[in-house]
Amino acid sequence: MATSIELLTIGKRAKESFEKLRKLSSQARNQALLAMAQSLEEKQESILEQNIQDVENARADGMVAAMIERLTLDEKRFASMVAGIRKIAQLADPLANTRKQWVNELGLRISQRPVPLGVIGIIYESRPDVTANASGLCLKAGNAVILRGGKEAIATNRAIVEAIQAGLEMAGLSRYSVQLMTDPDRQLVTQLMQMNHYVDCLIPRGGAGLIQNVVKNATVPVIETGVGNVHIYIHEKADFKMAQTIVVNAKTQRPSVCNAVETIIVDEAFAKAYLPQIGNALFDANVQILGDEQTRDLLPYSVQVSEEDYETEFLDLVVAIKIVKNYDQAIDHISRFSTGHSEAIITQDYSVAQDFMNDVDSAAVYVNASTRFTDGEVFGFGGEIGISTQKLHARGPMGLEALTTYKYLIEGSGQIRE
Repeated sequence: MATSIELLTIGKRAKESFEKLRKLSSQARNQALLAMAQSLEEKQESILEQNIQDVENARADGMVAAMIERLTLDEKRFASMVAGIRKIAQLADPLANTRKQWVNELGLRISQRPVPLGVIGIIYESRPDVTANASGLCLKAGNAVILRGGKEAIATNRAIVEAIQAGLEMAGLSRYSVQLMTDPDRQLVTQLMQMNHYVDCLIPRGGAGLIQNVVKNATVPVIETGVGNVHIYIHEKADFKMAQTIVVNAKTQRPSVCNAVETIIVDEAFAKAYLPQIGNALFDANVQILGDEQTRDLLPYSVQVSEEDYETEFLDLVVAIKIVKNYDQAIDHISRFSTGHSEAIITQDYSVAQDFMNDVDSAAVYVNASTRFTDGEVFGFGGEIGISTQKLHARGPMGLEALTTYKYLIEGSGQIRE
């Protein structure tokens, strides 16, 4: 399959832009970020108008409510998006400091210095705020970026990127440091995944189908992100009010995102005493409950759960419930169905909490807190490029450091290998 001329041009321009970006000073990159933020503000009205049109088109096409929510860019989200770019400009330069330095027995001074990854391709769905945030993070770390958003947000993404490119040019940088693929042809996405000569890394953000498509078809290195089959385990020694508050927040505060809870696991002893109250609170919040036999006995309005449901990232006001006899059964269920994103336990037993943190192998493991906090900005990273569910290179919320690699610098005084 031949790569299209247009996509080759995008790749070449990105590579050329990266060669300039990686040599820029921290001050120059920060000035570019501030110019991008200013340009976005100046074009806010037209960007939001394009988003209204995208949302109307999505509704007409029958897009589900949860995805409409992710697509919508209102004034509050727009302001947060712009503020995020300014915050990135204020963060420490991830390329500034040598990570390690030592002198070996031969007198060679060896240093490990951070460097940008290069040209990053980001393939994502629905959320137009990702367009600006990803561009800002990539630029701060000295990377060029090729963006491929979903067709449902094409007008919004085009308007955002045009504003960003205008800001880059105001700061004296190449507009091609940030580029958007606007052709919806899926074959072009596959070609992007295999452009090893021009693209150094791919980061997919979206549902399981998108991510698996990238993982299976890419020849470019991939950082796997996002699919969040998230669990909260309510231990028999949990505080009832805390448990209810946390699970309702984790399911309903923003159900369309990957750190929302999808399965609630409940110890049998706790369920008999308190699950009806928690179930009612979820039901009152318009959550559809899928339950096993014991759950259905306690919550007559719940629907029979299937094994497939326990594997599903709903991204909607739907939750599965599993009642277990003890801690070991809860851990077994998480180990079987988890996607390695985020898991939480609610308990007043310190020893059990410590066991849970040791026994669960996910990127983020919580005790007595909502899983909704798995977020780069919350963690103090100033934003995130995605949440990695793999173990190589980066894991969990990926901030600026995850967009860098390193090289070794070796300084000698004439040494030769004997």
